[in-house]
Amino acid sequence: MIDLVNLNPALEVALFGAVLALLAAGGVMWRARRAGLSGWPAWQHALTVATLFLTIDLVVFGAFTRLTDSGLGCPDWPGCYGQTSPWAAHAQIAAEQAAVPHGPVTHSKAWIEMIHRYLATGVGALITGLMLAAWWLRGRHGSLSPWWATATFVWVCAQGAFGALTVTLKLQPLIVTLHLLGALLGVGLLTAQVRVLEGASPSAAGALASSPLSRGLRAWAQAPLRRWGWLVLALVSTQVALGGWVSTNYAVLVCSDIPTCQGQWWPEMDFASGFHLLRALGENGQGEPISMAALTAIHMSHRLMAVVVTVALWRYGAALRAWRPDAAASQVRAQAPSEAQAEASEVSHPWRREGLWLWALLAWQLLSGLSNVVLGWPLAAALAHTLGATLLVWRLVRLLVLPRLVHAPSGAPALAHQGLHPGVAGVSTP
Repeated sequence: MIDLVNLNPALEVALFGAVLALLAAGGVMWRARRAGLSGWPAWQHALTVATLFLTIDLVVFGAFTRLTDSGLGCPDWPGCYGQTSPWAAHAQIAAEQAAVPHGPVTHSKAWIEMIHRYLATGVGALITGLMLAAWWLRGRHGSLSPWWATATFVWVCAQGAFGALTVTLKLQPLIVTLHLLGALLGVGLLTAQVRVLEGASPSAAGALASSPLSRGLRAWAQAPLRRWGWLVLALVSTQVALGGWVSTNYAVLVCSDIPTCQGQWWPEMDFASGFHLLRALGENGQGEPISMAALTAIHMSHRLMAVVVTVALWRYGAALRAWRPDAAASQVRAQAPSEAQAEASEVSHPWRREGLWLWALLAWQLLSGLSNVVLGWPLAAALAHTLGATLLVWRLVRLLVLPRLVHAPSGAPALAHQGLHPGVAGVSTP
């Protein structure tokens, strides 16, 4: 019997993650210097973008770890049989694999699980570094409030705890699903920070302020359509939770036909057992094997919610494509017809593009979701489905969060500054 939590290799794993973080940050800084980046807000933006990119990668690799049944490839945490890497634990892994050849512990599964942990530690180290830098350089003109970075640090610590619970509670569906939702919360947090910092330099703020698009951005900040977007995001998040519940309960192939399930429009379903949250993997809450009716209820809930989300995303995408900033339109009407037409097109273009983004991601999700059922849950389709859900969250948060642009030193009167230090004007960008 091994200890499920063995902190002996914790320092070595943390150091490995720190090295990964330094390599990533070094690459960003090298490219940024070549691009002539200067000032802490611009650097903060570049590093947060890199952290967001790696977090999205981590979400997809986490799905790969789960879908290859590698979540228990190392049955203890944070190392592998009390070692820093599967190399050092070769003998223990070999003995377990020999005893149970098709069990949860094999050399390949151990490496997949530990690579996932290394990546997670690297992201955690980046977030920690961003938090420390944010507090050290707080008050710099245009910098993001350090409380944003602190909230992200708290999030990554919570995610680490859920990662440990995933192992110690043997892939309990509730914990694994919450771990997935937590990962997408992190994507949302980092996306919001990137969006707030977009235009942090005076040159970027000045370029936007002098363009016709700025009028549309200010109108978007108060638009009812933007507020409806938060409801769409909530619906997408609910669907992600249901999808995670389907995957973690291995209920994807319970229905192998489309649009019916098991040849029926409404098969036998047991929602009470299917959505009994506090239970072990494969059980119904009373210690008995979970029934087919319960798994069917899990699968069908995801399908039914998919209809709601599909309609919501389609309608919202259409509304974005049709949206015209009232303030911009009223000013455009006074101009010459040709000039008015050109400027109106420039003002409304970003929202038309956002509508297309939502439609494209919706199509991606429908295609990958149907492929999971029709093709028997292939790994590529399952990973594509997770990536699509992550990108939907990213795109919606990017659309809805209100960035704050820094005034030039001689700038106009300051507007409300949420999240940035004095000298910030609040306008939104889609």
